[in-house]
Amino acid sequence: MEPAIAIESVTKRFGQKVAVDDLTLTVPPGELYAFLGPNGAGKTTTIKMICGLLRPQRGTIRVCGYPVGTDGLAAKARLAYVPDQPFLYDKLTAREFLFFVAEMYGLRPEQRDRRLDDLIQQLAIGAFIDQMTESFSHGMKQRVVLAAALLHDPQVLIVDEPMVGLDPRTVRTVKDLFVQRTREGRTVFMSTHTLEVAEAVSDRIGIIHNGRLITVGTMNELKRRATGSATLEEAFLRLTEEGDEPCP
Repeated sequence: MEPAIAIESVTKRFGQKVAVDDLTLTVPPGELYAFLGPNGAGKTTTIKMICGLLRPQRGTIRVCGYPVGTDGLAAKARLAYVPDQPFLYDKLTAREFLFFVAEMYGLRPEQRDRRLDDLIQQLAIGAFIDQMTESFSHGMKQRVVLAAALLHDPQVLIVDEPMVGLDPRTVRTVKDLFVQRTREGRTVFMSTHTLEVAEAVSDRIGIIHNGRLITVGTMNELKRRATGSATLEEAFLRLTEEGDEPCP
């Protein structure tokens, strides 16, 4: 079975700045992979390369076996991306926006309506789905963007800071939704600074620092590597302080 995400020897520079340095990682189907790192470590650059929004100077990226650079449409059809800053069209209602997204993905009306009914209930967006999005709070926008990402039931869901602006009840709903998707064989690749969320739901955690992947493992494996750490926060701080040695 092809990996859901396969990144091999990827490097990305912006001028003299090396944002991502010889990155190799693999995420299998059915895994919730948390991608952590300090500000400026290369997380968002990596995510944008997986989604085809940026191209690396070196290396290859595949999504479900499809090369992002040379077979980008096939790769993008199998993923969805939720950025850290949700974007909506202000003069559309949430429903109109979601219908627009469904049409872009070629969903039949009956598919769209069935999926949308489920997402309205799961993400509790029914109270404002027919309002113009220009009046929405950040949390409301985040829920609508997440619904848009899930409409075509992607094999790979990529999320950048998904919990920002969400109330505690919705955070719990989104966590449960991510776990449910992985149990169904889908993949969630999540970048977050909310370490408690990563600790609670992740199957594996990768930590990037100064553009290099310094460690990958389960929660227990990271705690063992960061000797004496009882929480992910302690392990994260220890591992990012220890230097830039790549993981074996």
